[in-house]
Amino acid sequence: MPLPLTFRDALATASRPLAGVWACSGSPLVAEILAGAGMDWMLIDMEHSPNALESTLAQLQAIAASATTPLVRVPSGDTVTIKQVLDLGAQNLLVPMISSAAEAEAVVAAIRYPPRGRRGVGSALARSARWNRVEDYLQNADAYVSLFVQVETAAAVEAAGEIAAVDGVDGVFVGPSDLAASMGLLGQQSHPDVTAAVIRTFDAVRAAGKPAGVNAFDPAVAQGYLDAGASFVLVGADVALLARGSEALAARWVGSAGATDERASY
Repeated sequence: MPLPLTFRDALATASRPLAGVWACSGSPLVAEILAGAGMDWMLIDMEHSPNALESTLAQLQAIAASATTPLVRVPSGDTVTIKQVLDLGAQNLLVPMISSAAEAEAVVAAIRYPPRGRRGVGSALARSARWNRVEDYLQNADAYVSLFVQVETAAAVEAAGEIAAVDGVDGVFVGPSDLAASMGLLGQQSHPDVTAAVIRTFDAVRAAGKPAGVNAFDPAVAQGYLDAGASFVLVGADVALLARGSEALAARWVGSAGATDERASY
């Protein structure tokens, strides 16, 4: 039984940067709607969103029928959590708050089976191997899983080249919000000093031969990062789209004569 290609493979074969969207609501229905929109990839967030194992599984299942590649951001580099998320069938992981090569090496070990790593063996019971329907899953597991790590502190920026060079790290994603906070610029992720640090990270990661990505909801900022060499960018989030879209509706209709007349007609 074949498994989908990883995000590592998608990036390696892409002819352009890949655009993605956050899945933060915890809703499989919303994830299915997003996946049907045609975005290249989707990030299921377990760090800052109400996603536990069950909702993450349901969203992976909802996305599976689409061409969108799902990544799961785990809450931390915890070995047990990583094992559980991999067993759910997540093939692409993003691990936050990696600030050194040693931390990157630890999460690489968490995704690999012994003797090269520390991942617990339970594939016969798990969706990862489709309950042993994927032939030789244990022997080929490295080919079925890609790992991306998140650089989001000033210290991590300085170590970005060493982090990217770790064997088993398939790419680096920069988080400007936490990076700004670590630089004393809380809430100013578009500050020139922050964007300069992001671009320095891109340069170091690309020099190590790995793709670099970033989060940027502002289209102008996102384009600037693409021009600077980003290979993958998150350009929106389900909850933000809903918030801004509903605000626009309210601004247009709440209290207006048109809204009053329409309500009165029902």
